[in-house]
Amino acid sequence: MSQVKTITELFDYLPHRYPFLLLDRVTELTQGESIKGFKNVTVNEEMFNGHFPGQPIMPGVLILESMAQISGVLAFESRGGRPADGTNYLFGGVEKARFRRQVIPGDRLEIHSSILAERKMMIKFDCTAFVDGQLACSATLSIVEQKL
Repeated sequence: MSQVKTITELFDYLPHRYPFLLLDRVTELTQGESIKGFKNVTVNEEMFNGHFPGQPIMPGVLILESMAQISGVLAFESRGGRPADGTNYLFGGVEKARFRRQVIPGDRLEIHSSILAERKMMIKFDCTAFVDGQLACSATLSIVEQKL
């Protein structure tokens, strides 16, 4: 079942706020399976003040963070709960990260995540990010449930 989530709806799922909220919208979501969304990359973001002046490039770690954030939304939708209920998901690990294309201001970073495996407190995801249909990054990410 496809579910669109706007930026204001994402505030219910993610405790992140500017400048660390790295997801603008969810465009597709199937509980227990997969999610798709995007991040509009704009030149006025804090990261571009220093990475790199005159040649702005979105840092790879922030691309991975955007993948972790969308995976967190999928985890909340699949397992229930929200940060307001005392549940959070933290970045637990990254494997097989590969960067294939630079992400620069003006790009729309399309982020996809699918559940690979689940345990009681951890979920592993297969994640990809694209710009204009070109693979920018792929990785296997883990997030860990935390009770507040």
